[in-house]
Amino acid sequence: MITSTTNAHVKNIRALAGDRKLRRSEQLFVLEGVRLVADALASEANLRLVLYAPEQLATTEVGTALLTRLQALPHSIAATPTVIAAAAETVQPQGVVALASWPQVLPSQRGIVLALDVVQDPGNLGTLLRSAEACGVVQVLCARGTTDVYSPKVVRAGMGAHFRLSITQDMEWHEIGQACAAVDHIYASVAGATMPYYAADWRQPSALIISNEANGLSDEAAAYATRQVSIPMRGTAESLNAGVAGSVILFEALRQRTTGRGG
Repeated sequence: MITSTTNAHVKNIRALAGDRKLRRSEQLFVLEGVRLVADALASEANLRLVLYAPEQLATTEVGTALLTRLQALPHSIAATPTVIAAAAETVQPQGVVALASWPQVLPSQRGIVLALDVVQDPGNLGTLLRSAEACGVVQVLCARGTTDVYSPKVVRAGMGAHFRLSITQDMEWHEIGQACAAVDHIYASVAGATMPYYAADWRQPSALIISNEANGLSDEAAAYATRQVSIPMRGTAESLNAGVAGSVILFEALRQRTTGRGG
């Protein structure tokens, strides 16, 4: 059992949590909490290291179930709650922290593609990934300048979506354009656009661009958008945040693909 907060594994986890370049070079990311680690195991993710506090996990039914699995895994090491707290970023860690390999990028399929145009807020990005997974998005393409999809805050907000999505980041717009070559339309969400989002035919292979929260659609993204859509609103708010706006549109796409345009 690890008892020292200066243990090399603790230092490595903390370094990866705080260093985007290190995450890229090692192609690893940090998982915290019972649900995320359980999701990783259910998705057959490659867990490279797990630190867990047996007495903490044993206090809940789901924690106990996870503990049984962790004790049989290679590279899974018991530690004290103090050590887990030192390795974790959350204020009240749940007794487990892990390092996972980046999931493989899956072959492209026909369906809805989500393109992110320099989305900066980790909460928005995590929400978009979670909604994308819920709506059956086939690819998530992140333009260069979008916040790191494997940062701890994004991973926590994504609630396991990372394991079930095909995500590519640090892309130039010409690469995103090539990846979207087979779709019928590339729709950009733009406040004030005359076409409402529900007027689009999302039953066809399509891409949705969600843009930067502060600056809106970039010129590069606009050059690839074939249509602009907006979300009609009655209140005084000028716009919705990126996470909410993208989710509203993605769920309309799911509705149309499930029940048809007339619904």
